Parts: sequence; C-alpha cells; structure tokens
Amino acid sequence: MPSEPDGQDSRDLPEESSGLADAALTTGALARRLGVAATTLRTWERRYGIGPSSREEGRHRRWQPADVARIEAMCRLTAQGVAPAEAARLALAGSPSTPSIRESEAAQQPLGPGSASGEYGELPLGQVWPESRGLGRAAVRLDAGAVQARLRAAVDTYGVVVAWEQIIAPTLHAVGRKWATSSECYVDVEHLLSWHVSTTLRSAVRAPEHEPLLPPVLLACMPEEQHCLAIEALWAALVERGLPTRIFGAGVPVEALESAVRRIGPCAVVLWSQTRQTADLSVVRALLSLEWGVRGARSHPLVLLAGTGWRSAVHEQGAGRLTGLASGLAVLESLFRAVTQSSGAPPGPLPADG
Repeated sequence: MPSEPDGQDSRDLPEESSGLADAALTTGALARRLGVAATTLRTWERRYGIGPSSREEGRHRRWQPADVARIEAMCRLTAQGVAPAEAARLALAGSPSTPSIRESEAAQQPLGPGSASGEYGELPLGQVWPESRGLGRAAVRLDAGAVQARLRAAVDTYGVVVAWEQIIAPTLHAVGRKWATSSECYVDVEHLLSWHVSTTLRSAVRAPEHEPLLPPVLLACMPEEQHCLAIEALWAALVERGLPTRIFGAGVPVEALESAVRRIGPCAVVLWSQTRQTADLSVVRALLSLEWGVRGARSHPLVLLAGTGWRSAVHEQGAGRLTGLASGLAVLESLFRAVTQSSGAPPGPLPADG
C-alpha cells in the first residue's frame, strides 16, 4: 500500500482510525476518513482558505475538531451540488450546527423521490477495505478526479485481481443495490463509476509487444449483453500476466463471434452473461459445433461460461464454468500451461504452478 502524502500507511491507519472525534488528524488521515484525495484537501485550502487552523513547528499540520467540522460541512454541500467556492464560504461562516449551514443544505437538497431521506449518503458497503469505502464516497460526490485517482492507486498497488475483488466490485455492487432501492437517484453515480472503472482497466495495463506463441483466449459478452466490466477485468488480469487474449466487449453478434473463432483459433472462448435474459444456450451450442484446421487435425473451441446470468442455465455438455476473477484466471493459466506443454511452444511469461 503506498504511503499517503503525510507518510502514514492507510492499512496501519484506516479511515476512522487515529480517529476519535476529539483527536487532531493529519491530512492523510482526514482524507481517508472523508473519502477524498489528500490533494483535494490541499487544493481547497489553497483556493478557498479552508484548512487546518494551526501548524506546530517542525511537524505535520493537524486538523483540529473545528477544522474537521468545517471540511465535513463543505463535503456535504458539494455532494449536494453547491459550488466548491460557495460551499467553502458557508462552511467557514460557522459550525455545521449554525442556521446558515442547515438552511443551505435544505435549499440544495435535490428534489425527487427519496430526497428527504438523504438518498445520496453512505453506500451499504458493509465490512470492506478502507479503499472501497473511500472510492464509494468519491463516487457518490461525483468527484471524477478522486474516483480516477483511487482506482488507479488500487490497481497499481494491489494488481488487477485484488483491486477488483476487494475494492472495485464491492463498490459497484453497493451502488447497484442503492440504485435498486432509490428509484433513479443513483444512475449518475453508477454511470460515472463504471466509466472510470473501464477507463482504469484499459489504461493501467499494457499488452506486451511480443505475446507468447500460443492461441489466445477470446473474451466476449453474449449478443444481448451490455454489461462488460467484469470481462474487462479478466482481460486486464490476463494482459497483466502477459497472456495472449482478445476482447470484443458488449453485444457481439453471434455471426461475428463465430467468424472470429474460426479466424483466431482460440484456446478458449469465455462468454459473459450478467443477466438470465442474455444467457442464450443456443449461442453456446453454435460455438461448440465450430471446428477449424486441416482434415485429420480439426480443433474445437473450449467454451467457458462466466457471469451470474448462467447460474440458472442448464449445464451444456462440453462447456465449462468460471466463477470469480481469481479462480477463473487460475483456470485459464492452467489451460495455457497445458497448451504450452503439448505444443512445445516457448513458455514466455507463463507463471509457475502454485
């Protein structure tokens, strides 16, 4: 875990640690508590004059309880749509309990279903890593810069698999649950977070210039499936390990998918379905019936089904299942090892067993 700007490790000092209401906080600790980037707090101080009221000689600046109350008020106001400059002015005008702050919050409360109950509040994250909680808070505030920075830091620090399973996926699931119970209030949060997750997965890893001389894994969504973040995470994890892969994204027509399989000759085809409505077994059967190569040495694709849409589907003879990113990646790594051993191809960056 990279150190925060004040030199403290967030695993040693989780977001609510160091942490009682009456204790002074460093900028890094306060950033974790609020779910904002430390650079955001410094920018607010520089631009709007809202920051620690004092600094001891030779020590890091400490946010006293009154300073924390002001910055919390500013965060609440900006989350409700108040411009940062105006939010800072109101926060500096008095404590969060003063009438001016309360009246401003009421005036900025979004109209619509559930607005009176504070819909845009904490996500139902449960027991998660501090990084997931911070990402959720940044997403709820629609703080694109903080969302992007937290996602990139998670992937750079932990790698794709851990970042996805421990930080990104729990946050996405919490936003989805909140959206389902809050009418349309969280559509904007879900779309912003999803876009930045996709952007991060695509930019955080780079395909090697020279792939191993092995048939790739082909990753595709079902023809009617538009949700593809999880399959993008699998792509990023494969690329991170230097394994050959091709991805076609959402809504691939079955004819195009069949053509690509014949042209590429993949060692496996992973079909992603997030909903029952898109889990079409006829597409699976069509792929299983494909073959290529010279007569006497025909090859058939290994079809692997991934995603919650397949849970209630009847098991199709010849098709396997992938469950979870880490376990699915392990299956594909084992497949690459088997292909390497049978073909005699150079192993390249393939990991060792175990």
